Amino acid sequence: MAKPTIARTEFASALNQVAHERNLDPQVVVDAIQQAILAAFKKDHPDSFKEDYVYEIDLDPASGEARIHSLPGESYEEDGIAKVRPVPGAPRLDITPPGFGRIAAMTAKQVIYQKVREAEKSNIVAECEKRLSTLINGTILRVLGGDVIVEIDTGKHGRIEAVMPRDQQVHSEDYHPNQRLTFLLHSIRDSARGREVVVSRADTGLIRELFRREVPEVNSGSVEVKAISRDPGSRTKIAVYSHQSGVDPVGSCVGQKGVRVQAVISELNGEKIDVIQFSEDLERFVATSLAPASNLQVAIDSKKAVAEVTAPADQLSLAIGREGQNAKLAGRLVNLHIDIRPEKGTSERKEDSSSTDDKSPAINDQ
Repeated sequence: MAKPTIARTEFASALNQVAHERNLDPQVVVDAIQQAILAAFKKDHPDSFKEDYVYEIDLDPASGEARIHSLPGESYEEDGIAKVRPVPGAPRLDITPPGFGRIAAMTAKQVIYQKVREAEKSNIVAECEKRLSTLINGTILRVLGGDVIVEIDTGKHGRIEAVMPRDQQVHSEDYHPNQRLTFLLHSIRDSARGREVVVSRADTGLIRELFRREVPEVNSGSVEVKAISRDPGSRTKIAVYSHQSGVDPVGSCVGQKGVRVQAVISELNGEKIDVIQFSEDLERFVATSLAPASNLQVAIDSKKAVAEVTAPADQLSLAIGREGQNAKLAGRLVNLHIDIRPEKGTSERKEDSSSTDDKSPAINDQ
C-alpha cells in the first residue's frame, strides 16, 4: 500500500512559517490538520468509519506523511456525555485508503483555515483579557440586533470583531459604519459564537482611562481618581486627590485653559464634566460635589447615610440641577442620600433631590 503524503514538499518549513506568521504554536496547526484528515476520511469513506471505534492520525511534522489507524472502542460516560475509548490491549490497525493523502489535503484545506482562524481569535481574545479596563481604538462595522459590532486593533496580535451591547452604549450617540471611536475594553463573555470581546462607551472606567491618557499626573499616580459618577452622554462628576504636595489635582485634570478636560470632553462628544477635589472631610466633599452651587451648609447623619444640605435661594436650583441630575450625581459620588432644603424664610417646601433608587455607589479606583 502506497504511503500518502500531505504537502510533503518543504512541509516542515511551511508549517513553521504559518505558525510564526499567525503567532501560533506549531502543535496547534498539526492538531488542526489531524482533525481535518479525520473529517475528510469520515466524509469520503463513510462505510469504513465506525462510531464505536477510536481513530488516531499519525502525522509526521517533518515530512507531512499521514496515516490513519483504528482501534476497537468501548463506550463510557463522563459528565453525562457518551464517549468512546480504546479497548485495553486492542490491536491498532492501519486503515489508510490508497491515494487518500491527496483527497484529504483538498478536503481539509478549508477546515484547516477555520481552525487556524479560531486559534488566532483565541490568541487575540486572550490578549484582550490581559488588557481589560484599558482604552482601545475601534471602527464601527455594523449594528446587529441592537448590538454594535466594532473592529478593534490589538497591535501585533491583529484585529478582531468586538461587540458593544445595548447596555454599554451611550443612547445620545449615533453609531454608524466606519465611525472611529475610543472604547473601554470592558469584559470577555461567552456567546453562541464562542468567546467574544465586549467594549463599552458607557462605563465609568472610560472616563478614568481617558483622564489617565490626557493627564500625566494621573498616569504617574501623583493625582488619584477617587470616585466617578456618570450619566452617560450628559454629565459626569469626577473626584480627584493629590498625593504630592504642591500639585493641584483639579488644575492638573483641567489643564491650562481647560485643554486637558476639553480633550476628554471631545472624546465623549460633548458630555459635560465636573472635576471636583476629593476631601476626607465628608461635609466639605458633599458641598464641593454639588458644584456649581456654592455657599451650602451640610450636615451628615452617618447612621442613616444621609446628607442634609441647606442652600441659599439663588443656589437652590443649581444644587438640584435639571430634573435633579446634579444632586443625584453628587449623591452617587459621595455614596450618600442627599436632601436639599432652602434656607429658612425662603420657602417652606423641602427638596428631596436624591431618591433611594439613585443612591448607587460611585466607582472607587483604589
